Amino acid sequence: MTMYAALLRGINVGGHKKVPMAELRTLLTDLGFGDVRTHLQSGNAVFSSDHGDEESLAADISAALASHFGFDVDVLVRDGAYLRAVADACPFPADSLEPKQLHVTYFSEPVRPEQLASVDASAYAPEDYRLGDRALYLYAPEGLGRSKLAVALGRPSLLKGVVATSRNWNTVLKLAELTRA
Repeated sequence: MTMYAALLRGINVGGHKKVPMAELRTLLTDLGFGDVRTHLQSGNAVFSSDHGDEESLAADISAALASHFGFDVDVLVRDGAYLRAVADACPFPADSLEPKQLHVTYFSEPVRPEQLASVDASAYAPEDYRLGDRALYLYAPEGLGRSKLAVALGRPSLLKGVVATSRNWNTVLKLAELTRA
């Protein structure tokens, strides 16, 4: 069995797309997943499965959410090894930063540097970003809510068709820990 994390995008924000975590745990268990747990209220769930295909797991979860709650939710599924690799590959000095200053945006597919070439990161200094494996690391000294670079990188025209969802550094580390086999 492999441990996975399901990253739900845009739920429980501002009273929209409410997904109670107890119902999410039940839904995942009913899909046949084991060791189901949730982390926080912002759409993080971990589970075990011998299915092995992240894309079809995400599609199954998304379809079940739509059927149960009546609205669409973008879902990314990543295995524990990937989540640990993302945490280990952080290009910023995570140990010397406050967790609110460092975020990872997970992507549904690889993003090439040229897709973000229109964003001049130097114009947003001291904020900065680096691309990783289906992930973007964002250093935002004032936090994500005040980050102008995050707004620039989040323009829909930059990454058409790519599902993206962000997590703060504490959550990145916790998901890597919870999916450790």
